Amino acid sequence: MVEIMRMTILASGSKGNSTVVASAETRVLIDAGLSCRELMRRMAIAGEDPAALDAILITHEHQDHVAGLSVLARKLHIPVYFTEPTHRAWVRQMTPRSTITYAKWLERVQQEKEERAARVAAEMAGDDGSGDLDSSALQLAAAAEDAEEAAPAKSKADPASLPAVEYFQPGTGFSIGDLLVMPFTTPHDAADPCGFVFESASERQRMAIATDLGYVPPNVKAALKRIDVMLLESNHDLEMLKDGPYPWSVKQRVLSRVGHLSNHATAEFLANEYDGGAEYIVLGHLSEANNAPELALLAAEEAIRERGGLLGNRVLLARQADPLDPICL
Repeated sequence: MVEIMRMTILASGSKGNSTVVASAETRVLIDAGLSCRELMRRMAIAGEDPAALDAILITHEHQDHVAGLSVLARKLHIPVYFTEPTHRAWVRQMTPRSTITYAKWLERVQQEKEERAARVAAEMAGDDGSGDLDSSALQLAAAAEDAEEAAPAKSKADPASLPAVEYFQPGTGFSIGDLLVMPFTTPHDAADPCGFVFESASERQRMAIATDLGYVPPNVKAALKRIDVMLLESNHDLEMLKDGPYPWSVKQRVLSRVGHLSNHATAEFLANEYDGGAEYIVLGHLSEANNAPELALLAAEEAIRERGGLLGNRVLLARQADPLDPICL
């Protein structure tokens, strides 16, 4: 059987989240919530080549989704896809003591981009044998060279430096290679959180990532129709959370409509709203303090079993400590 799509969950939980989704020609990383070194190590364990990644997509700016982002993106020289509010929040998070405004920061990034483009244009003109460059072109080229020479120091000084940034909007699809991406808004306490549906352009295989949900609103229910592989949050057991070690303020946040899905809420969705189309349902973002894998699995499997005709659905658990074996279609 020819592999059409593949999902490899490198880590899922409160300490870090990251997943590779691959089509026939394209590989993307969703979130980079572990250190660059650990992400590279886990990709090697799972048989994923970091050098083959085409882009990184970010669901939201919380640390367990972006911890290794800047270092990994710079190391691999690949673009990072954000919503603009998430990018803005991440920049503020990475440079909390900076007095530069976001607009000024974007202006500086654009200036550096223009300087690099001027240098490339100057080099191309020289290769064409077109003779001496005019003085303005030479000045731009010199400025670009100076900027490039200073780049290593600037990268250290600017932790929010990335090779390239691309913006998307929830509800508006876009493509990366032969992979179609449909982002959707999720209810979570972040600047502009989202989940993703990925579709193979040629075979119409579909995979979804839906974690960090306070509840399952209508738009998320609609996004999770006709999905072949679904990574769905099952964060906490209600009783364990209530009796657990978290301060009451944190418990209220987790339980709120911009917090995280409980095992019970996930089971209710699977029992009443889920269309039954997935070959694999992967339960993710399990809390180590307020959940037990066997409780999450039991709740989901009972919900599936009660619907008789869904016995072909396979329920898996994503792990925090090590990668899950690749799921291939």
